[in-house]
Amino acid sequence: MNSFDLEGKVAIVTGSGRNIGRAAAIELARAGAAVIVNGSSDSAAVEAVVQEIRDAGGRAKGVMADVSRDEDCERLVKSAVEEFGSADILVSNVGIRRYRAFLDMDPEEWNQIMGTNLTPGFLLSRHIIPVMQERKWGRIIFVSGFDGFWGNVTHRAANITAKSGLHGLAKAIAREFGPDGITANTVVPGAIDTQRDWSQYPHQEKERIQNEIPLKRFGDPAEVAAAITFLASPGGGFCSGQATHVNGGHYMF
Repeated sequence: MNSFDLEGKVAIVTGSGRNIGRAAAIELARAGAAVIVNGSSDSAAVEAVVQEIRDAGGRAKGVMADVSRDEDCERLVKSAVEEFGSADILVSNVGIRRYRAFLDMDPEEWNQIMGTNLTPGFLLSRHIIPVMQERKWGRIIFVSGFDGFWGNVTHRAANITAKSGLHGLAKAIAREFGPDGITANTVVPGAIDTQRDWSQYPHQEKERIQNEIPLKRFGDPAEVAAAITFLASPGGGFCSGQATHVNGGHYMF
């Protein structure tokens, strides 16, 4: 058995027009999976990833969908089944961060962050799990963040709660659906060199963070994608309900 062979498998990767999602879509395709590339607003970025996968000999289709909406999540899973015949791997990767003092956050903003960072994991899982049950094989991977485990950052209450909740959801799914051959795990990126809105990080100086990391560098999205691909692969089949931290030793849990 090739431990990393995903030939014949179909993956859905949300938020895959750039950064970690893009890297995961490309790496899963390189391992042999057909990939549904998803975004909610930048269709050009999504189609660029689709074309990159196809140019390398892989199979991919772009599907624009807002994964905070149940009907869009259902359509996303149906698109995978209709286009490629199945939906075997879910990488739920969408997330936003807001730098906001707890008492300045109103319920609307709280609900928006939960609806973007936590709820899609539930909505997508409820639609894809029945497909996985039919084949007695499935991989669910939530992309979290180390502040959900570290909890030592101020002005991030909603994000810390949502990211912690993702791992709780992974554990619940792993326990309930393990008998169906379905695993569920969380990948936890640390300081990764991604495109981001640095105005939401006024409390985190990039140079200081880099100096705190034992490897003295930021991570690459491809390194997070490698962890995702391992958990999606046959070789990762005995890992379930776990959190895999990709942070260069910055924080050790």
